[in-house]
Amino acid sequence: MKAVAVKAFGGPEGLSVVDLPAPEPGTGQVLIAVEAIGVGGVDALIRGGSLPGFREGLVLGSEVAGTVVAVGPDTDEDWVGQRVWGFTGLGGGYAEQAVASVEDVLPLPPGLSAAGSVTLGGSGVVAHFALAHARFRAGESVLVRGAGGSIGILTVQLAAAGGAAEIAVTTSSAARGALLRDVGATQVLDRSGAGAASAYDVIIDVVSGPDVPSFLEKLRPNGRMVAVGAVGGPLPDSLGTALMANFRRSLSFATFSADTVPPADRQAVRVAQFAAAAEGRLPVVVQAELPLDDAVLAHQQLQRGEVFGRIVLVP
Repeated sequence: MKAVAVKAFGGPEGLSVVDLPAPEPGTGQVLIAVEAIGVGGVDALIRGGSLPGFREGLVLGSEVAGTVVAVGPDTDEDWVGQRVWGFTGLGGGYAEQAVASVEDVLPLPPGLSAAGSVTLGGSGVVAHFALAHARFRAGESVLVRGAGGSIGILTVQLAAAGGAAEIAVTTSSAARGALLRDVGATQVLDRSGAGAASAYDVIIDVVSGPDVPSFLEKLRPNGRMVAVGAVGGPLPDSLGTALMANFRRSLSFATFSADTVPPADRQAVRVAQFAAAAEGRLPVVVQAELPLDDAVLAHQQLQRGEVFGRIVLVP
């Protein structure tokens, strides 16, 4: 089968199309003939060598959708023939076939495309539980930093649906700002957050990096900031100093990973969000569907910050 592997850590040019044997599902696993693959920020971090524990030769990709064509030992054969979304772990998804555990697979409801499911499946869970982690309540103001990707867009949508009084976003252009207003943003800022008209109760940060302390200053007393991504780099050493300098304002900073959410809770949220998307109540934003052979191009666009929503690879 055709797959895309990391031949050399670094830039997008380190990705290469390779031919590999089709994987075999193990106990409790299904084999999926892949129709759509989500391209995400974690893929870029792994490809760039920023995350430890990975070796060259790894097939990228954690989120796929398609049709189950086989099951492993002690696995319900009723899965065969079902169109599903599946989480493959931190690898194995950029391929024509992929395996996933049945605990990480969901049937696609009628009306939800394969591309739509890989736009929503991982990012929607992060957005939902990040807002919960920040103890967001109706009537509060929210700032989404780095709102142009699928996590940011879904955070804007969910905050709007949850009754946010104001939703500010940081993004790279006026055109993106207009698109973000279409999904619920009420205030558009540049990447630095300059020009903020008010302070915020909650900040959901997809970017991280050296500018995090400056965004702490945009919180109201008792404000909460939650980092859900690190596309801008690691948190700076000055973060602790900034928190202590604002001691009397009782600010909170936290990181959040969906890995800390029980699998059953993640799946329950996905079921609800998939149904909402299928019914048109939660629009999904897919920027483009590219052939699997164009994985380098997809990662180049991701690296240049040109993606609004999700890029999807199609075998």
